[in-house]
Amino acid sequence: MPLAIFDLDNTLLNGDSDYLWGVFLAEKGIVDAAWYEKENNRFYQEYKAGQLDIYEFLRFSLKPLSQHPIEQLQEWHHEFMQKKIAPILLPAARALVEKHRKAGDTLMIITATNAFVTAPIASALGIEHLIATDPEMIDGRYTGEVAGIPSFREGKVSRLNSWLAAHQQDLSNSSFYSDSHNDLPLLELVDKPVAVDPDEILIQTAGQRGWPIITLR
Repeated sequence: MPLAIFDLDNTLLNGDSDYLWGVFLAEKGIVDAAWYEKENNRFYQEYKAGQLDIYEFLRFSLKPLSQHPIEQLQEWHHEFMQKKIAPILLPAARALVEKHRKAGDTLMIITATNAFVTAPIASALGIEHLIATDPEMIDGRYTGEVAGIPSFREGKVSRLNSWLAAHQQDLSNSSFYSDSHNDLPLLELVDKPVAVDPDEILIQTAGQRGWPIITLR
């Protein structure tokens, strides 16, 4: 079955779940609000500019996970889903996912955002397969470190190739939907790249290469 692959943040969501998780933590007083907001904004701007040091960002974003028990984190995440994620779930994105589901495609989200944040979102969208950056966990607690390769830029390609080998699948007739020029390595790999509400660089690239440009807003 062909793969229908979706980026998550600013593609299926009308916002960035990683950034919003930081906003949520700051609003609840779980992190120092002024400092965290400043750093969160800095990293987000660097991401949009294609200048993000993914390991520097992950040291920042995963640290709060290491400071609290998993049960507390899950309780906060349930509230986060209601307050921050439910309002940005796009009806047109759900319809696109369902279109591919009805066509019999294998559905996958591939995202740089960590799996703690994104796994419940993928579940809410009914998408079984998720490739996300994996936070390291030892003895039932997050360590604040990364396990394996972050699924960012070329890392998405590496992680996807590992998944394909493990599941004895290939990218024949595959689709990938993304908003970001950071995903060009994977967009260039699939048979059907689609730019979704794209950033300026991806608009230009999609136009030059004849890729479809759609909106889910």
